[in-house]
Amino acid sequence: MIPVPTDPSFHHVFDAAAWSAGLAGGWLVYRWRPEVARSPFQKKPGYYLSLVIGAIIGAYLAGTLAWAPNAILSLSHSILGALAGAIITVEIYKAAMGVSGSTGGVFVAPFAIGVVIGRWGCLFAGLRDGTYGTPANLPWTVNLGDHIARHPVQIYESLSMLVFLTVYLGGLWANASWALRRGFHVMVVYYAVQRFVWEFLKPYPKLLGPLNLFQLICIGIVIYGCFWIVRRDRRPLSAP
Repeated sequence: MIPVPTDPSFHHVFDAAAWSAGLAGGWLVYRWRPEVARSPFQKKPGYYLSLVIGAIIGAYLAGTLAWAPNAILSLSHSILGALAGAIITVEIYKAAMGVSGSTGGVFVAPFAIGVVIGRWGCLFAGLRDGTYGTPANLPWTVNLGDHIARHPVQIYESLSMLVFLTVYLGGLWANASWALRRGFHVMVVYYAVQRFVWEFLKPYPKLLGPLNLFQLICIGIVIYGCFWIVRRDRRPLSAP
C-alpha cells in the first residue's frame, strides 16, 4: 500500500496545470495539423457560448446527482458531465444553425491532456474529492489517509487517456483518416468506455441495476460517438 499525501487544495493546482497544458497542447496540435478544425462555423461566438453553458450545467448536474440515490446532495462537478453537457448543447445549436458534421476535432488534444493531468489532482485531493477507488488487495493500492488499501482509479484513468493521446498523435503523424476526420468522436467513445470500466471500482451508488449515473452517461456518449463514426463524411480534408 502506497501512502499518498492529500490535501483538497491540490485539486486546484492540478486543475490549473491541466487547463494550461491542455490549451497549450491544443494550440500546438492545431498549428501542426490545422485540418483538425475544418469548420469555419467554430468562429461563431454562439458555438462557444453553447459549449460553455452546456459544460457548466452538465458538470454540476452530474457531479451533484451522482450521490442522489443515497439521498446525498452536495454541490460537485464532473468532467464526464461537462463533456456530455457540452455535446448536447453544441449539437442543439448546430441543428438550429443547419450545420452538420464534426466540429470537435480541435478539442481532442486539450481534453485528453486535461484528463491526464487533472486526474492526479483528484488523487492528491484525497477522500474529500469523492473519486477514490474501492478497497483492493494489490501491490499498487494507495492509502489516502484512512489506512484502507484502495484502487488508484485516478491513475488508471490518467494512464488510459495518455495511451489514447499517444495513439491519436501517432494517427495525426501518419495522416490517418480516423484521427483527422473522426478524432473527436473516437476520443469520446474511448473515454466513455474506459470511464465505464473504472466506475465499477468507485463507491458511487447504483442507479439502474449495477450501473451508477456516470456509467449511464457513458453509454449515451458511446451511442452518440459510434453514430458519428459510422456515418460517412464526404467532405474533403482541408485547412479552415
